[in-house]
Amino acid sequence: MSLPMVSVDSILVRSEVIKKKFCCDLEKCKGACCTFESDYGAPLLEEEIPIIKNILPKVKKYLSERNIEYIDKNDFYEINDNGIFTRGINKRDCVFVFYDENNIAKCAIEKAYMNGEVDFKKPISCHLFPIRIHNFGGDILVFENFVGCQPALPNGEKLDIPTFKFCKDALIRKYGENWYKKLEDIANSQ
Repeated sequence: MSLPMVSVDSILVRSEVIKKKFCCDLEKCKGACCTFESDYGAPLLEEEIPIIKNILPKVKKYLSERNIEYIDKNDFYEINDNGIFTRGINKRDCVFVFYDENNIAKCAIEKAYMNGEVDFKKPISCHLFPIRIHNFGGDILVFENFVGCQPALPNGEKLDIPTFKFCKDALIRKYGENWYKKLEDIANSQ
């Protein structure tokens, strides 16, 4: 019997994170997670702000003039009652988005990381997506069912990749290898 939630070292994990299959299909979604319509961009941790400020000069070289001007005028983040977020341009594109030759939206921070120019991959909320962390006296990991990611569901089914495995590197980055191994053991026992 599958439980609606499991606990891994006091971190609650919704069953969808374990059971739902997911694997990005960029050719079909075109990087929708970086461009979906919203009043807010990606959630940021307070400790990520100085890191991003420090690497921003290296990241900017991958951005369009529009994005650079926007960041120079408005900064790359905002703080409001709901938390800290990257800014979005026209309530859509993340300020760190660039488009590749196939018109797929990608992250300039991640590009600088992949090119060995910085040692910060991207905000943890982006790295974990489609897993979101909610905090109700402790972390609760949930699967965010975002319409732009619909192509990832049949792709995940076809490749037989559960969401938690798709997000393995991000989960290890956030909670550590021992924690991930415990989650994997729980998933395998269900």
